[in-house]
Amino acid sequence: MSSGLIFGIAGILVFGIGLFGALCALDGLRRVLALKLCGVGASFVLVVAAWRAPPLSADPIPHALVITGIVVMVSATAVALTLIRRIHSLESGTDA
Repeated sequence: MSSGLIFGIAGILVFGIGLFGALCALDGLRRVLALKLCGVGASFVLVVAAWRAPPLSADPIPHALVITGIVVMVSATAVALTLIRRIHSLESGTDA
């Protein structure tokens, strides 16, 4: 087994664990964290797919997609956590 295959399988497993957590979690915060885990696994698989043998250069397009995905993931997480906080404050009766 090559190291690329091992890292690819690890990325798929991380994505699968995150997907399972997102589908089974009842708490909003746990769902957001599980979806972040899905994003990390998908990014990991993209980075592994872009890797080439040392004489060749790596493909820059998947790397650019991963960097863009990180920025989107951070902003989407901030919005999701803000919504969860607002829903929690509305359910508890405090208007914060």
